[in-house]
Amino acid sequence: MTNIASIKATEVIVPAKPGSLNSEMVLDKDTEFAKKFMTGESWTEFANQPKWIIEITLKNGLTGIGETYRSASPALIRESMELFLGKDILKMNWRRLPITDQRIYEAFECAVLDLVGKLLQVPVYQLLGGGYRNEIDCMGWTGRRTPEDAAQKAFEAMRKGHKVFKFKCSDEDPVRLWTEEIKKKCGDGIKVLLDPNQRWTDVETTLKLMDGVEMEVMLGLEDPILHADVQGFKYLKEKLGIPLYRHISLPYTQDIRDMIAFVRSDAVDGYNFNGSAYNCVLLAEMANLEGKPCWRGSEVDLGISETIGLHIAAASINCTIPSDIFGELVRVDDLIVEPITFENGAARVPQGHGLGIELDQQAVEKYKTGQYLFVNQ
Repeated sequence: MTNIASIKATEVIVPAKPGSLNSEMVLDKDTEFAKKFMTGESWTEFANQPKWIIEITLKNGLTGIGETYRSASPALIRESMELFLGKDILKMNWRRLPITDQRIYEAFECAVLDLVGKLLQVPVYQLLGGGYRNEIDCMGWTGRRTPEDAAQKAFEAMRKGHKVFKFKCSDEDPVRLWTEEIKKKCGDGIKVLLDPNQRWTDVETTLKLMDGVEMEVMLGLEDPILHADVQGFKYLKEKLGIPLYRHISLPYTQDIRDMIAFVRSDAVDGYNFNGSAYNCVLLAEMANLEGKPCWRGSEVDLGISETIGLHIAAASINCTIPSDIFGELVRVDDLIVEPITFENGAARVPQGHGLGIELDQQAVEKYKTGQYLFVNQ
């Protein structure tokens, strides 16, 4: 009765709330970056990339749910569906599912763990080794802004109780002016994390852009320069006097082993991890052995992915930096019946069996694109 009887995959596009992604007048000229991260010239396409909702149903009638990362391959989804069909989920190796593509791996892993949690009547975080916390501090987030808009967005997040606000930025952004305006409007009520996604490229550019920045409002810098420049990260950490962070994003074809050079060189103060549950808990354990904290990363996700992110953060011993779980600030819908509960900038980890959430079928119907996959025995 614990064999997989059918799998359904529904493509959806859930747009962003107006004004949540970028200042209208700030356009991105870096076409290579826009293509790699699927942002569009003003980040508008970031939310318009399709996702797939996965529903795995067992012979006993239980259903588990998952959510792919943006722009996952329909062909690879179907291939995985056919591979999983008929399998007994209690006899699977949950840590090493037979899927290689990381854009869809987490969706199937999530659905399997949701089912296993329901069968064993425990939350998913218990399947990951157990929880360290029931609430996860979360960041606010936005794309590129004018200084005035940057301050306003940080202020709005502060009023919701967020302790940290994260900005995407390029080498064209006046980050010094951002921090000046934020300090004027927010005082010391919120910290700023700048994330150029390696777009500042090198140490020299980073030092130039950070000249005059209000350091007392800074939480730190995430990925300012190219990942290959490990010693550059180490130099900036020591030179700037603020924390440096490295993002390891497994869905962007990065590798767990990418962390090794940073550990050996003591090159950063902490990490941002996103990807599948067991791999992220493993990364967190590696960082903890190094004595460094981490947070749960995301790709501006919907409710299912954000919920599995909460379970991962709960099961990660050193996940003490506010996590990238903020979809309610950006998306018009999360596709789950009861939204994630936020209070004072922290999200409550669901305590029900499995993920502890329910898919909102009416919302899926509203935002589906018409693309649909289904296999059954």
